[in-house]
Amino acid sequence: MQERTGIITFQGKPLTLTGLEVKVDQQAPDFQVLSKELKKFTLKDFSGKMKVICSVPSLDTPVCDLEIKRFNEEAAKLAGNVLVIFVSMDLPFAQGRFCQSFQVDHVQTFSDHAMASFGEHYGTLIKELRLLTRAVFIIDHQDIVRYVEYVSEITNPPNYMNVLKVLSTLA
Repeated sequence: MQERTGIITFQGKPLTLTGLEVKVDQQAPDFQVLSKELKKFTLKDFSGKMKVICSVPSLDTPVCDLEIKRFNEEAAKLAGNVLVIFVSMDLPFAQGRFCQSFQVDHVQTFSDHAMASFGEHYGTLIKELRLLTRAVFIIDHQDIVRYVEYVSEITNPPNYMNVLKVLSTLA
């Protein structure tokens, strides 16, 4: 598996990403993740929809907590053909409890814990931690990547305004 350095840090300490870097205008890579109900999902399960896919280290951290809540609010305002998806290494049961506890009901959460498929195919798997780095991808109805942001310091949030701006031009 390809390794990339110099892309992200955690509290200023450099980390290694494994997997291929995803770029704008490429065909979105397939992946396999688990839902809260332990059902397998792939990119094809979201065909025909605009997708905002957020990769996060863990929902149980302050920045990820704020990020999913912010995107949950934004998702409530979006058209029905736009899905907001969060992928983390959290266990599916923990994701379910988190969403229920905080009334996160406009985004979908999926676990990459079992296979690290999303992390490897989207280049977000942190070698040293076996967690996903913070990143945002917008994938259009034809599964073409239209936006990519690998957040350089994983304790920082993504650029919400850029994500929403790009999404508004596509949706």
